[in-house]
Amino acid sequence: MTFKRPYSAGLAALAVGLFATTAAYAEPTVNKGDNAWMLTSTVLVLLMTIPGLALFYGGLVRSKNMLSVLMQVFYTVCIVTVIWALYGYSLAFTGGSDFIGGFSKAFLMGVTPDSKAATFSVDANISELVYVCFQMTFAAITPCLIVGSFAERTKFSAVALFIPLWVTLIYFPIAHMVWYWAGPDAISDAVKALAAAGDAAAKTAAQAKLDEVNADAGWIFKKGAIDFAGGTVVHINSGIAGLVGALLVGKRTGYGKDLMAPHSLTMTMIGASLLWVGWFGFNAGSNLEASGGAALAMTNSFVATAAAALSWMFAEWIVKGHPSVLGALSGAVAGLVAVTPAAGYSGPMGAIVLGLVVGVVCLFFCTVVKNAIGYDDALDVFGVHCVGGIVGALGTGILVNPALGGTGIMDYTTGKIADYDFAAQMISQGWGVGTTLVWSGIGSAILYKVVDVIVGLRANVETEREGLDITEHTERAYNM
Repeated sequence: MTFKRPYSAGLAALAVGLFATTAAYAEPTVNKGDNAWMLTSTVLVLLMTIPGLALFYGGLVRSKNMLSVLMQVFYTVCIVTVIWALYGYSLAFTGGSDFIGGFSKAFLMGVTPDSKAATFSVDANISELVYVCFQMTFAAITPCLIVGSFAERTKFSAVALFIPLWVTLIYFPIAHMVWYWAGPDAISDAVKALAAAGDAAAKTAAQAKLDEVNADAGWIFKKGAIDFAGGTVVHINSGIAGLVGALLVGKRTGYGKDLMAPHSLTMTMIGASLLWVGWFGFNAGSNLEASGGAALAMTNSFVATAAAALSWMFAEWIVKGHPSVLGALSGAVAGLVAVTPAAGYSGPMGAIVLGLVVGVVCLFFCTVVKNAIGYDDALDVFGVHCVGGIVGALGTGILVNPALGGTGIMDYTTGKIADYDFAAQMISQGWGVGTTLVWSGIGSAILYKVVDVIVGLRANVETEREGLDITEHTERAYNM
């Protein structure tokens, strides 16, 4: 199967919701091999979150707060899963406007075992329910990343209220703006109808239909930004929300004075390793087909991650005089973050360069910048996910260039790879990065304030000192 990429935009995005089979289009087929691959990828992305991210975060906090972090992550997965089925999928992946979808798929109306979702190739669909579940895992892991920024001092009631508000008002619109489009089948059929039009009136009508199909997309998608698997939607989105949360919640009691070392780097190692394994579902699965595109995304997820881990480790070794396990693990996650938007667009050598760059950049932000400004981003959500996501999103605009080993971007109206324009593509990538930073940054700040007014964000000093496990959940992670 030929590896194809949609003009303007990436991702798994594909989502394309465009699911649908309408009478106006030829009936697409479901590829059982692609379906099987997407079922597997969906489970791998869930593995990233629980137990992967939960253990990664849990090992980094003090033992008295281990369960609180596990609970916040597990709760987030559960609440977002239900919300996604009720209305999240519909808001993210149906038409409505440039900024948000509608409610035509609310309660999964019309989504049946027989309904279909588009992939990157014309007339090669997967089951829509599989696509629903795959995108559900993306929606679930994104807010889970945020909780690491304000870990060890935030009330569970605040998290319980903030997460549903955030995914509804921040995540769903960003996912729609970046990933929603009419899909290759709709564009292909409109192009064929235009070519077959016999007279001027028919051509005018067919051209209008093609324009309508091309206009049926999210705002950032139409700006030409490409994001294969979530550099903007997942990482920049959650990372900037995390920074805002860390600033508004405030520093942990004793921050900068008391020892706040990770209580179990062994647990963190296990979590990081599960993240890397699960990330193959995240990146390679975002190809939506078991084709050469998935193989490319898998290869890039191997090499960029390894390069970033080595980059962070050796840079830390040079600067601090020792290589740390936590540094290597943090570098690996930074590499995974950066390669996420580029996984299906970059060549393997470009992915290695991206990994080498992001390891050093994220180390700088997690140490020098963080210490200079003095904010308490407990688990470096901003320094790794937001900064790494920005490096990856901008790097994708460079590495997609076929002259650098990239795939180029498919223009489905011509059926060919579009000519690469560096300036135009970087401007497009800038639109994606900037819009996500502004929408999530400002929107998250408003939501934190609303939550603070309703239930309060911060645990009191006595509760924080005793530990959130026993005070919030009346349990301990370890009874020895």
